[in-house]
Amino acid sequence: MTATLDRLIAGVDRPGGGDEPPGSVLIIGSGPVIIGQAAEFDYAGTQACRALRDEGVRTILLNSNPATIMTDPGVADVIYLEPLTVGVVERILERERPDGLLCGLGGQTALNLAVELSRGGVLERHGVRLLGTPLEAIEMAEDRQRFRALLDRIGEPYAPSEIVEGATDAERRAAADRALARIGLPAVIRPAFTMGGSGGGIVATEAEYRERVRAGLRASPIGQVMVERCLVGWQEIEYEVIRDADDTCIAVCSMENVDPLGVHTGDSIVVAPIQTLSDPVYQRLRSAALAIIRALGVEGGCNVQFALSPDASEHAVIEVNPRVSRSSALASKATGYPIARVAAQIAVGRRLAEIPNAITGTTVAAFEPALDYVVVKLPRFPFDRFPGADRTLGTQMKATGEVMAIDRTFGAALNKALRGLEQAGAGFLAEDPLWSGEADEL
Repeated sequence: MTATLDRLIAGVDRPGGGDEPPGSVLIIGSGPVIIGQAAEFDYAGTQACRALRDEGVRTILLNSNPATIMTDPGVADVIYLEPLTVGVVERILERERPDGLLCGLGGQTALNLAVELSRGGVLERHGVRLLGTPLEAIEMAEDRQRFRALLDRIGEPYAPSEIVEGATDAERRAAADRALARIGLPAVIRPAFTMGGSGGGIVATEAEYRERVRAGLRASPIGQVMVERCLVGWQEIEYEVIRDADDTCIAVCSMENVDPLGVHTGDSIVVAPIQTLSDPVYQRLRSAALAIIRALGVEGGCNVQFALSPDASEHAVIEVNPRVSRSSALASKATGYPIARVAAQIAVGRRLAEIPNAITGTTVAAFEPALDYVVVKLPRFPFDRFPGADRTLGTQMKATGEVMAIDRTFGAALNKALRGLEQAGAGFLAEDPLWSGEADEL
């Protein structure tokens, strides 16, 4: 943290503390439920609406999905069930005249819409502030090239990569050729401004490479993909961090994926807190996560993903989500720390040291949670309903749900989670009657 807790709690070293919240805020929801963007964003949006109403802020909600908790009567002061488009948002701004716009709790859909609104001059035209994480930080985290430059500046390692983009087909083909020559195969294709691995993947042949690059360029709203050296087999580690306007940062939760890099984190078994790293390695990655969120200037929740070599001697930054994400919901449930609620309060000017912890009732949000139990998340795949679907896991998410279990040990929590899937019987020894393939096909 940037100052000792006693000074923070006493109100010292908090320039700008006690900012008056805006009178009214437009919250953008996540829209329809799709793979990679589901009920966790409904949870986050609902928490945000309730937190802002508790702060005395008039909440205006825009969401296109009526089958959500956040669109229930009483959650927000005004609810619009409309398409999530620039035109619809502008009409709402003209009618409601809110003071601020909050987009960090509606997933990638809301984030991309906020970028469009800002670039189109809509927010400036109506005198509306973008609350929470600044637009500059969003664009820097989502634009692969700018994010890579930021990592260079703060000295954080990343996998060798090349950017493919261009104004014409010829420029894009030339950039793809240069990237292939420098990075080689296998490689990972990561489109910018997407979620759930949409448009990306691991490629092993030149034909796969060219097809995937074309798909990634189509999927990216800004027509940009990053071609990255494949680190398949490295361990994937995540930190959920949060920061306020006074630069106070904490690591809310650490998580490790049982599946190696190359399997989307939404399709992986995830364990929290981290169980297999030594304290020096844990602290090294934690410090890196806090350095990244500070360099970006994120105000609110942020998810930082790392790749860790098998001997833990090297790490590389995979990506950063400058918003409340699917992992944020897991971290929040695992620790009891209300990330979405705190992020909403930070967005309207509150500081971590002055936000009471709703769970403990005695501490403030500036304290990092400490766990004396193990949490295991298992993905829930739809293969029982689609027996002919390809079960091969990769960088594009396929799970349509997840189960979380808590116990004193990893084994007990894992067994509970297996039972919670209600798919394969009652635990470790049960067999899946729908599966007749070879295990190595997964």
